[in-house]
Amino acid sequence: MSTNSPQSVVRKPIVLCISGMAGTGKSTLSKKVAKKYNLRCYSGGDALKELAKEAGYEVTGEGWWESSEGLTFLEQRVKDPQFDKEVDSKLLGYAKLGDVLLDSWTMPWLLKDGFKIWLMASFDKRAARVAERDKMTFEQAFTVLKEKEAQTKAIYKKLYDFSLGEDFVPFNFILDTDHLNADQVFAVLCQVIDNIVCVC
Repeated sequence: MSTNSPQSVVRKPIVLCISGMAGTGKSTLSKKVAKKYNLRCYSGGDALKELAKEAGYEVTGEGWWESSEGLTFLEQRVKDPQFDKEVDSKLLGYAKLGDVLLDSWTMPWLLKDGFKIWLMASFDKRAARVAERDKMTFEQAFTVLKEKEAQTKAIYKKLYDFSLGEDFVPFNFILDTDHLNADQVFAVLCQVIDNIVCVC
């Protein structure tokens, strides 16, 4: 007869990754989810902005990636992948610590573990959201997004050989946000996290 007392179940550290193209609301949502579940939140985009600032770029707030400065930095990243490699190395290090949320385009493919979420929306819907956010016309947003996303996809195809926005193999959950507002998207993800990720 065993005299060992039952051991309490130790919760496995949470590693969440939220990804999605511009205009899906992933950055705002990531911060909100991280706050609710008491996770450290790290953004690949923010880390790249810091490197851009160090390289002498005039970095502003939201919508910077769609600005002329952001697009120029994007062209530099196409020529020199060192910026992206440095950021991805940092994010992988943060993931090892556990209890983190990573707002990233690359981590779903580079991370072996973790729960990976893709936010989906049609190109027109995303362009409309970016136009409203950055106070530009729909046509301007449409053109800028086309250019930005073509170059971004080229960077990751060259670096890691995956097709951003087309390859969904790494993801555990895909949510179409076309007909959902930000609060509804948050509510759906909380249900998923509560019932799948946080279950011991």
